Amino acid sequence: MSHADFTMPTNGDPQALTGLDARRSVPAMQLGKPGPDAAQLVRMLQSAVRVPDHGKRVPWRFVRIEGVARSAFGDRLAQRSRERDPQASDAVVEKDRQRFQHAPVVLTVIVQQGPDAKIPAGERLLSGGCVCFALLQAAQALGFGACWLTGWAAYDDHVRGWLGVGQDEVIAGFIHIGSVRQHAPERDRPDAATLLTDWIPE
Repeated sequence: MSHADFTMPTNGDPQALTGLDARRSVPAMQLGKPGPDAAQLVRMLQSAVRVPDHGKRVPWRFVRIEGVARSAFGDRLAQRSRERDPQASDAVVEKDRQRFQHAPVVLTVIVQQGPDAKIPAGERLLSGGCVCFALLQAAQALGFGACWLTGWAAYDDHVRGWLGVGQDEVIAGFIHIGSVRQHAPERDRPDAATLLTDWIPE
């Protein structure tokens, strides 16, 4: 369907809320093969980039970690973990090695944060956060589980260098995507009504 064929719904679609209400993160350790193929991943991204983007800056991009690249990345992460903390236990280092080994596809969401005369960096980062959330929704819509993680790796200069993250960019998250091996139980959710107040002019 082209953009010209798309018509903004005017009567609403309550069924669309079902997907939002059913969303839940699946821990990365509970994700496995198969993951999305190339066409499915692009389809997810097509939905994910339809987020608010003040100024049409398109301030986000993606780096995929897939296949044997996950093992290579894990080995580097374990080595870096040991460099960061020479006293770290073998269990801690091994956990870092395995971080990217569970889900068959991990997408790094990178957001541009350099100077902009009109659009604050915070707004661009929020837009990147919307992309991360939309990816979770899109993955679930196609029958996959997904999890949005950061951890120390998202902020480490060495890891950023491996992924080609520029000085004016940040990693908004690693989106782990795969088939659900064990369903995550529902957790308590806040009562939205209790979070709502009204502004009343004095």
